[in-house]
Amino acid sequence: MSTSLFKSKIFQRYLLPGFVFQSIIIAGGYGTGRELAEFFLRFSPLGGVLGMTLIATVSISVVGAVTFEFARVFHTYDYRSFFVQLLGKGWVLYEIGYLAAVLLILGVIGSAVGTMLSESFGLPYVVGVAGMMLAVGFLVFKGTATVEYFLATWSLVLYATYVVLFFWSIRAFGGEMATGLSSHAPESGWALGGLTYGVLQVSLIPAVLFTMRHIETRREAVGAGLLAGVIAMVPALLFLLAMAGHYPEIVERPIPVNFLLETLGSRAFQVWFQIVLFGTLIETGTGLIHAFNERVAGVLQDRGRDMPAMARPVIAVALLLTGAALSAFGIVALVGRGYTSIAWWFLAIYVVPILTLGIRKLRRVGAH
Repeated sequence: MSTSLFKSKIFQRYLLPGFVFQSIIIAGGYGTGRELAEFFLRFSPLGGVLGMTLIATVSISVVGAVTFEFARVFHTYDYRSFFVQLLGKGWVLYEIGYLAAVLLILGVIGSAVGTMLSESFGLPYVVGVAGMMLAVGFLVFKGTATVEYFLATWSLVLYATYVVLFFWSIRAFGGEMATGLSSHAPESGWALGGLTYGVLQVSLIPAVLFTMRHIETRREAVGAGLLAGVIAMVPALLFLLAMAGHYPEIVERPIPVNFLLETLGSRAFQVWFQIVLFGTLIETGTGLIHAFNERVAGVLQDRGRDMPAMARPVIAVALLLTGAALSAFGIVALVGRGYTSIAWWFLAIYVVPILTLGIRKLRRVGAH
């Protein structure tokens, strides 16, 4: 990415939060396709599209807009200070949920790395985990500016790759994609699936609050929030439409993207996509862990102390190792059971409070 584009005010204030958010959710949100199969495609391709566009994307955008404006008004640029302002002493409830979500998502990432490298390249699981640890540790050691630049840049690479996947899929089996969308009526539960998925992704919006330092006005905050949902979900929609051509067999695949790539028949593109996907795993791990580091740094700053530079990669490795241990449960179980359970926790302690108590507090201070 051009550094001039990255440093432009329009990009930093309107687009950067959305690209960083997309980077944080991608690996645990739809990078492998397992999540799309679980929360959308199992309700039929058309039901999945409705759940994604009408429920999940709208939920993310609305909550994102209110969250970003709340952070701007109260100058809360890490999730701890944000929830102290929103919930008072109840802020620790988000801390509990966030750490659980981070470890769960890191477990999904670890399982995805192991399965992906095994299925595609025959490499042992430990190779992928070690490589991811080194990359994440380096990025979080470099600090916020490096993290922002990497996440935003790789998101654009990801966008280009998903566009190629989508149009290649249309060329290879566009008829099957159209048939999948038109021949199966939406099954009951598509709205609940979209809501569950949306709440789970929304729960990670506070992890991108370090990007709010660029935003100065209400229009910028609300605009960035509304765009965040769209930016994050466009690649997911392209992926879902491509998967529709292989419904229903693809729903049962642990790593649907591998199945999809194999049907395209290009080893070169399969290798490239795996490289990009591996980068998304690094993106998500870096974003989630960086947000936790920023929370720790904020506490130390309040006490008049600076966070030691080496503390950042040490925390990163500790969280990654814990997540790797969880990966033993398998990606299907982690997504199907873990994600659903934790989504309702965030609905109660974040989504409902920010849309009620948060809006009330914003009204009290007025526009400025």
